[in-house]
Amino acid sequence: MSTSYFHNFVKAKFAQQRLVVQPRMGFSDRERMRNGLLAVKGVQAPTIGTITLDSFTRSGDFASASRAIEQGLSLNGYPIVSYPQSENESLIAGIREIDFPVQIRHGSPLPVEIFKATIRAGIDAIEGGPISYCFPYGRIPLVRSLDAWRTCCRLFGEASDDPWHIESFGGCMMGQLCPPAILIAITIAEALFMIENGVKSYSLSLAQGTHPAQDAAALHALRQLGNKYLGPESDWHIVFYTFMGKFPQSFDGARALIEESARIAVEGGAERLIVKTVKEAHQIPLIEDNINSLTWCDAVASATPRNQAVTPEVAAWTTQIFEEADFLINLLLNLGRNLEEGMEKAFKSGYWDVPYCLHPDNRCLTGAQLDEAGFIYWSDPGKIPFTGHIRNNAVRRKKKMSSGELLQMLSFNQQKYDGRCVAQEPATLS
Repeated sequence: MSTSYFHNFVKAKFAQQRLVVQPRMGFSDRERMRNGLLAVKGVQAPTIGTITLDSFTRSGDFASASRAIEQGLSLNGYPIVSYPQSENESLIAGIREIDFPVQIRHGSPLPVEIFKATIRAGIDAIEGGPISYCFPYGRIPLVRSLDAWRTCCRLFGEASDDPWHIESFGGCMMGQLCPPAILIAITIAEALFMIENGVKSYSLSLAQGTHPAQDAAALHALRQLGNKYLGPESDWHIVFYTFMGKFPQSFDGARALIEESARIAVEGGAERLIVKTVKEAHQIPLIEDNINSLTWCDAVASATPRNQAVTPEVAAWTTQIFEEADFLINLLLNLGRNLEEGMEKAFKSGYWDVPYCLHPDNRCLTGAQLDEAGFIYWSDPGKIPFTGHIRNNAVRRKKKMSSGELLQMLSFNQQKYDGRCVAQEPATLS
């Protein structure tokens, strides 16, 4: 039997018009982690199991993770590097199979030891990327992250003749208030990096924003750009994320936002959805919180019509986002002698620039804001050399925000879904 289940499972369910739903879940106690995987497997929906790693392991502090295990202390995730290979193997024994793949999720810019432990455990799917797991999480230089991820991709590519899978986290940078074009460009660039370094199967990501129609358009544009730059869809798929910013505090508001993400995923053509729970604003969720979200999202996805005609507004936004992202990708590919040099030069020059990202290798000269309906736009393109046509469509220059205005924008979804904000009319292209 093939050792690679992950990507084939997702594509098979998509062919059956089913959205694969997946939680974020990680416990340091092995029995609790195993029970969590079993509970997810038992949901009457196409599910994937998740093992999210702890922050000590993500930051490379394996000694502290090992001490915590020895002392019986609880961590905020599973310390895969600090457990023996035999215990990692037994964690998924009898659980991971062709109809229930498992993925490791971590958050490390320097994840070589994490990849090695994942390979030894026989788990064929992981996620991250040299940009997306470098910029938001610390001050590790991009060049070091690129070097580490080159090694990791080659390790995963050589781990098996089967197509072991890496998911780019590039479409989820910063969690919110980031124009979709730069997110799409990053996830495409990370996929190209993976291909260049021997990865045979990969996925592109995008996170839910603050305007459902813009999100659907961004998913359509991501699909089109994937086809342009990555080749056959047999090798890749798209994963959508439930909103990763400031979450509604009420049960009903949180559930409404979670269910909206499932509708957008189907309408935008994504194959997989990473869900959140109604406890997001309050605490680390319990296993049952994750089970509820998976069940709700599967029900909404199953009830959402597929292959609907795209509205003229969504079609226009798709074209606009495609043009922006395509420009950024072409710019990067022509900046250096190779892809890595292009990535370094793109950020050093400010030609690629992630709004509000304070990493030292990001120039932080760009700005993004929301309009009254929640549509995300460039308020300042910084040094990104967009063409006049793209600037006219994509950039709405605004004065710099006050801290109060920024907080209001960061709270848009929380206020909207908690019922304290009345949705405005849909945004229109400027």
